[in-house]
Amino acid sequence: MRAADEDRFREFARDNALALRRYGYLLCGDWQLAEDLVQATLYKLYGAWPRIRGTDRPMSYARRTLTRCWLDERRRPWRRSEHHTDALPEVADGAADPAVLRQRAGLSAALAAALAELAPRQRAVLVLRYFCDLPVAETARELRCSESTVRSQATRALKTLRGRYPVDSGFLAESEL
Repeated sequence: MRAADEDRFREFARDNALALRRYGYLLCGDWQLAEDLVQATLYKLYGAWPRIRGTDRPMSYARRTLTRCWLDERRRPWRRSEHHTDALPEVADGAADPAVLRQRAGLSAALAAALAELAPRQRAVLVLRYFCDLPVAETARELRCSESTVRSQATRALKTLRGRYPVDSGFLAESEL
């Protein structure tokens, strides 16, 4: 890669890493997995940067790549090797992480938990449509599905959330979704 392209990539990664991490968290509900997804996404973007740099929307490509990485991760849980032990490790205080504090601004823990209960495709649609403010057409393009699929998935997801957490219960305000 040429030095100018590498500089542009580094600038893109620096400027968008936090937004991608927040997007990853909204999809998976785990900050560490979100960081792993961002790292995998940036790795893939680096390899494709000569093709991407000519486009006017590298962030769209990055979100699409991160979404695919997350869906692949969900489909292949056996790729993670965990060792079970009798003793539990110490739990890190995620609330003390400044990056976590900045990214949680505007997102209630209850809403994050509610998103985690949705099916992966429905969650991806809601996050892209309502948190990333993408129109239906662009959401469909990023998820590689039809616009009617985006609308139906969004409708089902909102119906599920409203069924579990009625608006009048105070859990989800209309403004949050």
